Amino acid sequence: MRLFILGFVLSGGLLAAADFDQPMAFDQPMFDQATFDQPMAARFFRLALDCVHKEYPNKIAHSMNSDADVKPPRELTPAFYGCYDWHSSVHGHWLLARLARLFPQDPLALEARRALAQSLTPANIAQEVKYLNAEGRTAFERAYGLAWLLQLSAELKEWGDAGHGAGHDAQVRQWSAALLPLEQAVTARIASWLPKLDHPIRTGEHNNTAFAMGLMLDYARITGNVTFGKLVESRARDYYLKDRSCPLSYEPSGEDFLSPCLAEADVVRRILPQAEFAAWFAAFLPRVDLEPTRVADMTDGKLYHLAGLNLSRAWMLEGVVSRLPAADARRKQLTALAGKLKQAGLESINSEYYEGGHWLGSFAVYLVSGRGLR
Repeated sequence: MRLFILGFVLSGGLLAAADFDQPMAFDQPMFDQATFDQPMAARFFRLALDCVHKEYPNKIAHSMNSDADVKPPRELTPAFYGCYDWHSSVHGHWLLARLARLFPQDPLALEARRALAQSLTPANIAQEVKYLNAEGRTAFERAYGLAWLLQLSAELKEWGDAGHGAGHDAQVRQWSAALLPLEQAVTARIASWLPKLDHPIRTGEHNNTAFAMGLMLDYARITGNVTFGKLVESRARDYYLKDRSCPLSYEPSGEDFLSPCLAEADVVRRILPQAEFAAWFAAFLPRVDLEPTRVADMTDGKLYHLAGLNLSRAWMLEGVVSRLPAADARRKQLTALAGKLKQAGLESINSEYYEGGHWLGSFAVYLVSGRGLR
């Protein structure tokens, strides 16, 4: 497979807490058109289009309160029932929005718009809110799926504000408005949970707190949700700023698709000034020695997580590099390592194995479009 290497965005990082008074605004999404090209986009368009309304096979994490809850996925959660599970459906919709925004002239962008319009209706979202708020679902999709829902909201907000023509603006803003009740229900759920979470969750799978908080911070800063953003940043400071010598050599666990150590570094770079982050990172990860992971059996969905680990490690390293000073000696080694992981991750995406690969397009596009870099 062709190797696509995205140029690093060497900006000063995300806004500090003091900058929360204004939503972030960007006229153009940040990506390298020369390396993230239309043929590559078409491949990922197709992965998302093939799954967002594919109901089966389906793995639901479903707390039932009565016989009335025995329903098919399309009735339980009518906006996000495809792509094998709820969280993958959410970031599959994010993937369609991201690609249609970046490649509006691609013939598949129109199909992506149709799919988004089918899902993001007021009636569908009202049922999603009802489902989320039902008894026994306090921990539903916490925190991975909820964080991706906020990332979808942020993408629509940015896209609607920037736009590609008045008609498109109106349509994207309509989707954003339709999604708002679920967005508000999700932020309320997280705002209730984080103050009670005394210790961060340091797994390499869906429960990882640091990864979710990175998406949440980006959402808050893009949308101007000041109160929510300050809460997330405050808890990230509580959880992570005293950490030292993260045991990177213990990674990965056998089914990881996230790196606990790098996810933590990637959220901390969002909240510290450059010099402070460089000092914190030197104490937190004095050495970063990694090799790409391999997938022993692509037909095993859990083992296939290791393909996503290469992609997420690559974008987290890019995030770290974007926050290190230009003269920092670690930049060269970390940049080379990110490129190596990126190549391995992109080469492992195989749409033939649906249970394992239905979600990898989102990870690939998050990486190659530089979504987390600001």
